[in-house]
Amino acid sequence: MAGHSKWANIKHRKGAQDKKRSKIFSRIIKEITISAKSGGPDINSNPRLRLAIQNAKGANMPKDNIERAIKKATSNDAGQIFEINFEGYGPHGVAIFIECATDNKNRTVSNIRAVFSKNGGSLGVNGSLDFIFNTIGIFQIDKDSIQTNLEDLEMILIDYGLEDLENEGNKIILLTSFHSFGLMQTELEKMEIKIINAEVHKIPKEYIKLDKEKTLKILTMIEKFEEEEDVQNVFHNIEIN
Repeated sequence: MAGHSKWANIKHRKGAQDKKRSKIFSRIIKEITISAKSGGPDINSNPRLRLAIQNAKGANMPKDNIERAIKKATSNDAGQIFEINFEGYGPHGVAIFIECATDNKNRTVSNIRAVFSKNGGSLGVNGSLDFIFNTIGIFQIDKDSIQTNLEDLEMILIDYGLEDLENEGNKIILLTSFHSFGLMQTELEKMEIKIINAEVHKIPKEYIKLDKEKTLKILTMIEKFEEEEDVQNVFHNIEIN
């Protein structure tokens, strides 16, 4: 299928982010906590928690950590974690979308606003970047768990929202529309295909090209967002060579 450059751009961002962030487990634990607290601890009736646990296993998180996070989230004394997003612009008109999970909204708002203001950016209102980004689903699946050839798999999954499929060594990458994310997850589980990782991602409809110096300045700003303890994901529309 066409459009494999989408995954190339996504992979670059994900690779850079994972290398720079030492809090991958913390991010996953927050997702497990939110999922278990909102939908309960039973993975059979809570697909979001089931997916969070799959992602945790894909990141080699110890089983004890996973079970402890679920137990804590569903205990009577569990604190509340809120999901909150921020949208704004960096220098040179670069769009920046930030996803956060926090137990203190005031702290998070203050910290995010400070990074924008100290780096020549501006915080906008929710919805202001809707015309810049598309929201898609990304599934990384284990090639060895597929019991058919890739051509047949592709034809089957088109009916469940598949937009792109790419062969990545021992993994297969599937891109879906946001609205088909749950449908795709359910079908992969029915086919007993192992999901290594799955997430919702924002990709720009068009990229901004900047020279090296300006690009590095923006990436430094993005790093500062990623270093914030409440930040889960940062998306932008810079084209990086």
